[in-house]
Amino acid sequence: MSNTVDKKSAEEIKVALEKKNYAAAIAKVKECSYKSKHPPLNIAITGESGSGKSSFVNGFRGIDDWHHNAAPVGCVETTTQATKYPHPSYPNITLWDLPGVGTMKFQASQYLQYVGFQKYDFFIIISETRFRENDVMLAKEIRRIGKKFYFVRSKIDNDLQAMKRSKKNVNEEGILAQIRENCIGGLQNAGVSSPKVFLVSRFHLHLYDFPLLQQTLEKELPEHKRDVLLHAMYNISQEVINRKKKVFQDEISTYAFMSAGGR
Repeated sequence: MSNTVDKKSAEEIKVALEKKNYAAAIAKVKECSYKSKHPPLNIAITGESGSGKSSFVNGFRGIDDWHHNAAPVGCVETTTQATKYPHPSYPNITLWDLPGVGTMKFQASQYLQYVGFQKYDFFIIISETRFRENDVMLAKEIRRIGKKFYFVRSKIDNDLQAMKRSKKNVNEEGILAQIRENCIGGLQNAGVSSPKVFLVSRFHLHLYDFPLLQQTLEKELPEHKRDVLLHAMYNISQEVINRKKKVFQDEISTYAFMSAGGR
């Protein structure tokens, strides 16, 4: 219980037990158990104006850009402040659509203060072409404050379609490898060590690097938040489906045990 119950809750449970109010004690334990299994996960999505941030926010949440709860998308910057978009099925998971880095008259450190960097578990920096000076400065500042960040090269399907229109025989894997290497090389030359770059199409999340991005995020999150992200992950492989199934079964067993104790 010490891993899931804070001091205030523990005292409330103790008092309820002393008064033989077992129903209240069990209800509090259930509440604490739920909170421990569903901690908040806050994901910051940032990048330059027009990079596809808002569309990525929608895709990650499993909704279309025209959905009534979608982040607004457009050809010009539509985000002027950090805007929260809870996951429709898992409200403890929130994606934050941040203003485009290039639209703010701030240094990277001032930008992070402006968007409230403390509350985010990690940052995803998005670019539709190459990563630019603003992206590099932001990444360095995020690393300085001890947060994790990941680079997403968006709209990769557009690049492939353009290449196929201009060439008869296209080696798709070769093109993807070249784009990835160019992004990594550019970031390294700009002073970002060991950059993690993922090639993503918002409209084809099961393709390219999005499955690897999900896997990497889950692996690098603190242990108590991995299951939180797993709930929202796309069922893009049998492995993901099996891991989800196990987590759900464990939760059902826990709640069944608590419910039996409340009778």
